[in-house]
Amino acid sequence: MTITIVNSLPEDQWRHFVEKHPAGNVFHTPEMFHVFSQTKGFRPELWAATKQRRILALLLPVQITLMNGLLRRFTTRAVAYGSLLYEAGEEGEEGEEALSQLLQTYRRETDGVPLFTELRNLSNLETIQSILREHGFVYENYLNYLINLKLSTDVLFENFGRRTRKNIRRGLRQGEVVIEEATERDQVNVCYDLLCRSYHKAHVPLADISLFQAALEILHPKGMVRFTLARVDQAAIAASVELLYKDVIYGWYGGVDRTYSSRVPNELLMLDILKWGVENGYSLYDFGGAGKSDEEYGVRDFKAKFGGELVCYGRNTYVHSPTLFRLSKQGYRFLRWCL
Repeated sequence: MTITIVNSLPEDQWRHFVEKHPAGNVFHTPEMFHVFSQTKGFRPELWAATKQRRILALLLPVQITLMNGLLRRFTTRAVAYGSLLYEAGEEGEEGEEALSQLLQTYRRETDGVPLFTELRNLSNLETIQSILREHGFVYENYLNYLINLKLSTDVLFENFGRRTRKNIRRGLRQGEVVIEEATERDQVNVCYDLLCRSYHKAHVPLADISLFQAALEILHPKGMVRFTLARVDQAAIAASVELLYKDVIYGWYGGVDRTYSSRVPNELLMLDILKWGVENGYSLYDFGGAGKSDEEYGVRDFKAKFGGELVCYGRNTYVHSPTLFRLSKQGYRFLRWCL
């Protein structure tokens, strides 16, 4: 039987493949696909290589459009948030061949609307970099921090930077910041307001609120998302959104009201999330990216304070339209300036 490329799968089979795959992550799940399907400006796609109804490779790019109309072609990119999966066990060679055919078909049949497709690698893909290069997916370094949660909370805290521990102790003594889990739609709206302020200050586009509403509706009942708020009195001053899958907590979005920075709400929020992870049997906290090694990135400095392991799984990018891509980079810089 030959390898077949398909754009749909039975959900039970799809879910089972991701659950059993060692590198299967939350972004590969049908649940995340449905969340993206309900998000304004997002259009997820499924590409899979199968043989005799067996999944050998899986790619789930999400087309993200910042502007519609005539500017759509200049503002649409595709992001595979969990990168890709391929069968690497006893069927390793067959899995690699299936992956190669999948990438070849994807490149040929993608309609040209996305300027580029970016694979955000959440695990080490060194063994298949030659296949990715062959199909034009260029590698670039991209850092991340991973925190081991298979520790006692005391040891976890001692791994924090000295100044971070001092600030957290001061914040705990003051007792002004209260941490609470957000489980209702109006609380999620409060989280989103904080995200909007932070992303606006950083001049970075933020996904529509429908992303977070869909996550609450679809993921929360299955224990796959956690919204957390920090408050002083009745004022919400910081928010964090984590995705939960298998034994991993994925840092997803965070925002803070910087007028309350002296209360160290972000640090207290992070401590609460990590302690919750330890107490609930999670093994790893994935910070969700820490930028390129050769670029200054303030967020990386914040994440480094919590004593995680610095890794570089990188990203791979294929540019569908080089000319439009060059033009769009200029436009994106202008858009960020306007935010």
